[in-house]
Amino acid sequence: MSKKNGIDAFSRRAFLRSAATIGAAAIAGNAMAQTALDEIINAPRRGTWDDQFDAKASRSATAVVSNNPIFGMDTLANTQNAIAQYQQIASAGGWPQVNSSVRLEMGVSDPAVQALRQRLMIVGDLPRSAGISNAFDSYVDGAVKRFQARHGLPSDGVLGEYSMKALNIPADVRLQQLNTNIIRLQSMSGDLGSRYVMVNIPAAYIEAVENGRVATRHTAVVGRIDRPTHIINSKIYEVIINPYWTSPRSIVEKDIVPLMRKDPEYLKKNSIRLIDGKGNEVAPETIDWNAEKAPNLTFRQDPGKTNAMASTKINFHNEHNEYMHDTPQQGLFNKLARFESSGCVRVQNVRDLTTWLLRDTPGWSRQQIEATIRAGQNSPIKLAVEVPVYFKYITAWAAKDGVVQFRDDIYQMDGEQQLALQTTTGIEQAAGSVEQDFLPQ
Repeated sequence: MSKKNGIDAFSRRAFLRSAATIGAAAIAGNAMAQTALDEIINAPRRGTWDDQFDAKASRSATAVVSNNPIFGMDTLANTQNAIAQYQQIASAGGWPQVNSSVRLEMGVSDPAVQALRQRLMIVGDLPRSAGISNAFDSYVDGAVKRFQARHGLPSDGVLGEYSMKALNIPADVRLQQLNTNIIRLQSMSGDLGSRYVMVNIPAAYIEAVENGRVATRHTAVVGRIDRPTHIINSKIYEVIINPYWTSPRSIVEKDIVPLMRKDPEYLKKNSIRLIDGKGNEVAPETIDWNAEKAPNLTFRQDPGKTNAMASTKINFHNEHNEYMHDTPQQGLFNKLARFESSGCVRVQNVRDLTTWLLRDTPGWSRQQIEATIRAGQNSPIKLAVEVPVYFKYITAWAAKDGVVQFRDDIYQMDGEQQLALQTTTGIEQAAGSVEQDFLPQ
């Protein structure tokens, strides 16, 4: 065989081996990735990564979310233990500030990482066995993700603006935050009921709790700074599928009338009807939209996909006319700062919550709920058994798992400006477009 033929044969064999490898990767990508990871871990020479790479940390987001409710039986005791822990930390001088001129993330080597490691070790996010070095390795990556999860931040392992701000809040300020919240938790130490819904306003999420465990958890959008969601103890008595939406007078005057002056078809485009005091529909073209006062009519939006409450409204007794509801603006749930409503609470995956609420109400299975939504028929449903609901403001706690959690003091109720990390963002959101403000109150 000639040299050329030998090379060609070798090339073909190499190609076939490569093709086989690619095919195997397509079938068992995770296994191949783990093999490559193990090769890195076991390599005899790894430079600055030597003894600083933890396979388990690199494969895990180290999330701290669990099915333990905030207001569980052990929350008070665990939060008191957290206070004792942070008292010791504060008495010992707290933790170092983390400052860096570079973005701290996986793979970076910078002197600031030493302070970061110390900061994370002091609160238990990073094992002390990880050591002190300049390397932002997988140990640090896992610890940062855990820290972020405990503070309600995206667990991406990158120290952006809010993660850095949260890191650099002094220990004595965090201690005071825990002391402030233990009083709020004590007010909830009674019997909450075997089934209840809890809305934690600063965390912007909802828990449906049954027999001491979270049955379903939902991301929420709550009231912005200038129109905050109120603290409420009540009972959910009704779910409305395909609800009408009636605009508050303030939105009629401030938003809808100016929009009608610009676009006389605005009401028609948004399926909003004008209803007089006798229940009769009034044609928009008969109204003088340039008059000094807005017409004394009810502005009612029909059920449907464009409805400000989308598929569902959840009613509970309260003097503020607040409620929970679906929304056509699902993208809002992906935001970090979900403080954009005018007081009511928008619920992600609201149909899961509705199914849970209607469990004891005959004739309302998940299938029936979905069929009714598709039909578009306005359907008020009284719950066979009313479910307690609690709107609370808790920014620091430790649940059954003992993990100490903190959230942004968005309404500035904790008495320390440093804890309101997203206040500026919230103000900017409050100054958003009229179109966005038009959505449910």
